[in-house]
Amino acid sequence: MTTNRPQRPNRPDSSTPELAPKPYQFVSFPKERPNLQRPVGHHKYLSDRLHGTLYLKLKVQTSLHVSTGVVVMGSDIGNNRIPLIKTMIQGVDQKLSIGGSSLKGCIRSVYEAITNSTLAVVTSHYVRNNKYPKEYLPSTQTKHELCPASRIFGASGKNWGWQGLLDFNDAKCEKMGFTAGFMPSLYRPRPEERQAYFVRDFVAGRKFYYHTIRAIDKGQNSGVPVQQAAREYTFTTKLHFKNLLPEELGTLLIILGQDPKYPIALKVGGGKPIGMGTMTVTVDKIEQSQNLKQRYSSYQVSESDEITGENLQTFIQKNIQVAHSRLIQKPQLEELTAILRYPTDREPPAGMY
Repeated sequence: MTTNRPQRPNRPDSSTPELAPKPYQFVSFPKERPNLQRPVGHHKYLSDRLHGTLYLKLKVQTSLHVSTGVVVMGSDIGNNRIPLIKTMIQGVDQKLSIGGSSLKGCIRSVYEAITNSTLAVVTSHYVRNNKYPKEYLPSTQTKHELCPASRIFGASGKNWGWQGLLDFNDAKCEKMGFTAGFMPSLYRPRPEERQAYFVRDFVAGRKFYYHTIRAIDKGQNSGVPVQQAAREYTFTTKLHFKNLLPEELGTLLIILGQDPKYPIALKVGGGKPIGMGTMTVTVDKIEQSQNLKQRYSSYQVSESDEITGENLQTFIQKNIQVAHSRLIQKPQLEELTAILRYPTDREPPAGMY
């Protein structure tokens, strides 16, 4: 069962007061053209590149809802007080899950913004009306010339595709159950009402929503019921990587909030305009395969392949520094950190969303 997004009432006349500040900002496009290069390939593990697994813990800071697109009776998922509710993924063990694709999309959008990459997702209306800088359209890429984000997350075009170098697992909640939240109605964006969307007739950049200290909940009488993970819920997952350069892994670690100079958090799932979906990340350990021949001839993981404790922090910061020197666009990273910085003292927006 699906529902149509409600239509926001039209502004009555030109005397309507100035629109309230919105809970988002744009990260500008770099001045240079995207750096297109040939991808490394999947034919073998290269000895001069990095391979392994990140073990991640994701902590919910503001209520989280990643929709399945399915609405069920509350009694079907153990809540008899709510007639109908929008669901999240919940396993037979009654633990909530976040799909790996949701995490991938969230992380990729940030990676694109800070590495001078092309856009993976575009609005067809803007493409038809030439509102994007041409060099940032995904159609500029070919199988043998991919931007930094496409080289590690994947890309596709006419009669070709590239799988990428990262494998995202679903993130599973450590505890059973869920909470019920009540979201206000969210309306479609109206860029035609806000000059901030455009700079010299082109889109201003990539749009990101601010973190806030809490999410808005309208209560059962006024809000849309959603199945959600409450604050302090914790999810765990694994992220496998192969054939990465140190700067590529370092950039990924910055996005996961591991650079103390750029303390950013993820923004996951629905309800971003009202403060939902803030998650902080801890890297518990990294499994790095040093001797691949030995690794795949044994059922046991060598202790020397696990990086933990002080060695883990040294490894993380070393790769982050390489990323800053070789791959990161500093102006865009600073713009993005101003939006995604966490902790924050920012209040969620009031009024229409």
